[in-house]
Amino acid sequence: MKCLNRFIITIIISTTLFSCNNGNNRADGYGNFEATEITISAETNGKLLVFNLSEGEILKKGDFVGLIDTIPLNLKREQLINSKAIIASKSRGVLSQISVLSAQLKTIKINKSRVGNLFKDNAGTQKQIDDVNGQIDVIRQQIKSVETQNAPVNELKSIDIQILQIEDQIQKSKVINPIKGTVLVQYTEENEIASFGKPLYKIADLSTMLLRVYVSETQLSEIKIGQEVNVKIDAQKGMKNYKGIITWIAAEAEFTPKIIQTKEERVALVYAVKVNVINDGSLKIGMPAEMWIKNEK
Repeated sequence: MKCLNRFIITIIISTTLFSCNNGNNRADGYGNFEATEITISAETNGKLLVFNLSEGEILKKGDFVGLIDTIPLNLKREQLINSKAIIASKSRGVLSQISVLSAQLKTIKINKSRVGNLFKDNAGTQKQIDDVNGQIDVIRQQIKSVETQNAPVNELKSIDIQILQIEDQIQKSKVINPIKGTVLVQYTEENEIASFGKPLYKIADLSTMLLRVYVSETQLSEIKIGQEVNVKIDAQKGMKNYKGIITWIAAEAEFTPKIIQTKEERVALVYAVKVNVINDGSLKIGMPAEMWIKNEK
């Protein structure tokens, strides 16, 4: 009987120790890896003449990826340039006439001043003054008439704006990769027709992964932004460890996502936490992971 009692006590103690140990070895947060994914879309319409990329390829910022047909845009630009040249040629002729008339007006004004002096000395007549004033009025009317012929010159500014708009579209016809990253999805192929806003490919920087985990309210006092934590993922032999840095902590609580643990835990209020982890190539988007708060003691 004593042996039986000792055996039962031993089992109880062992079970208690195992339960305590299991609780102590439980992760402080569970979540999945994410990355900032960017979808690159066409910024103009036309045939995709060149499209050099493949899924899984690592691209640098500024890499030339593709080219949308620019022939219609170039033809329209040449047409506008020719129109501008014709208007500019007419404008030069009109400006030349205005210059001649302005010179004549200057000469007549000088002559008016001389006639006025003669009239003061009683050496000139009122008719001479009236004739000079009449000539001045005629030339001024001629200048106004010629200036109305120069109205198309205002079209030059409009044409310049149109040319700049077309050159901007030509520049946007070149598909330039905006960030360093890995091509996740390729949505189109070379020689397909692209339209404004049509997705071409999706890219993300996987060099640093973002682990989004959830912690309880009681754990908030143990973490802070910039704190170093342990991140673990499943491996063939046990768990693989990474160093993580907490970069963001939610200000408001939310219900635990369904992917997290038991039904009881899924109805609890938790706080989202973001942890940056340097990727050695093993971390993938959507991969589950655990966060362990380091014990500074």
